[in-house]
Amino acid sequence: MIKHNFKKLIIWQEAMDLSDLIFQFTESLPLKEKFNLIEQLNRASVSIPSNIAEGSGKRTEKHFAEFLSISLSSTYEVETQLLICERRKFGDAKILTDLLNRVNTLQKKIYNFREKIG
Repeated sequence: MIKHNFKKLIIWQEAMDLSDLIFQFTESLPLKEKFNLIEQLNRASVSIPSNIAEGSGKRTEKHFAEFLSISLSSTYEVETQLLICERRKFGDAKILTDLLNRVNTLQKKIYNFREKIG
């Protein structure tokens, strides 16, 4: 079994950056969304690096791959919530486009890493 230092994984680092950017973005959303999109986006964005980190400590690569799948699922949740923001014209359009691009790039990287180890 190969142990992974999650802090050195590019996918974890990029997921942490994405989470920071999501938290900044949600500060600009309408306050009426505090208990809807804001909390949902923040929680989902935190779930991405958290599951990568948690999975890195599992006993087998197969177990780690399962946590990468959960992390990947959270990226799709974030993407959907950002698309809802886009449809409702919440937040800056350029920032939304950048976040969506980052999410799509991260999805590909997590998927590829999962396939490599799983």
